[in-house]
Amino acid sequence: MLVRDILKNKGTKVYSIAPKETVYQAISKMDKHDIGALIVLEDQQLKGIISERDYRSKVILKGRSSKSTNVQEIMTEDVYCVTAEESVEACMSIMTDKKIRHLPVINDDTVTGVVSIGDLVKTIISKQKFEIKNMRQYIQGEARYPG
Repeated sequence: MLVRDILKNKGTKVYSIAPKETVYQAISKMDKHDIGALIVLEDQQLKGIISERDYRSKVILKGRSSKSTNVQEIMTEDVYCVTAEESVEACMSIMTDKKIRHLPVINDDTVTGVVSIGDLVKTIISKQKFEIKNMRQYIQGEARYPG
């Protein structure tokens, strides 16, 4: 299973924010769309990502004000990205190794989607259920195993 398969089901909507907008605006947008991160874009170019973790660690715990702090002050600038041709397993590996929960999907320097850890887990569980169903049918003699 590849990232493009996830995006085919999930869609390619990218929720973003500009670097000069406030953290309060970012958190409001995340809440409105029930998401955990926003892609930071300036002139359609990827500048970073801002997540709930950034908010917790760089605003709340530092005693800063979300209404007077700009996104660019707390965003993560070194963003790990993948292409639509990346495997689900490779994405899981990146997220696990880097301790991140969101991966922007890039095509020709343009963000064309985002996959979250939840998207990957949902995909893996769905694939496993399908394989278990097929194996049960094969074992019970209800279907021929394609092999």
